[in-house]
Amino acid sequence: MSEQAKRRGETEDERRDRNLTDLMQELRVAFPGVQILFAFLLVVPFQSGWPDVTAAQRDVYFVTLLLTAASSICFIAPTARHRIRFRSQDLEWVVKSSNRLMLAGLGFLAAAISAGLLLISMVIFDTALAIVVAAVTALSIGWIWFGVPLARSRRRT
Repeated sequence: MSEQAKRRGETEDERRDRNLTDLMQELRVAFPGVQILFAFLLVVPFQSGWPDVTAAQRDVYFVTLLLTAASSICFIAPTARHRIRFRSQDLEWVVKSSNRLMLAGLGFLAAAISAGLLLISMVIFDTALAIVVAAVTALSIGWIWFGVPLARSRRRT
């Protein structure tokens, strides 16, 4: 039994159930953002101004679309894994692998948000400013989402 499970007074099965519930709640927060971004990206090429975009803007759009799709795939996977394995006494694998998929999905989402802002900034401003906007966004997300929790983890160990 883990130290955290002992402190909480829960069995390993209860800990795994709680971890899965926590993971699914977190997915409920992250996934709507991906859905909105993906829906927006899917309709962009069908807009009247689409023929006016440059080749570079088309490339950034497509990369953004792929990153958003990858994030969606990672965020949906835990539900599929749980549904397929839930009666197999394999909850530990479901939780651990789903945690990795959620982290990957967050990474793809961070890149998609940054790329989306790059695309919009390329249309509104010049490319140099667009790159700065995307870089600042990526660094901010990277620090807030990943850097701060990892730094805290290092301080606590």
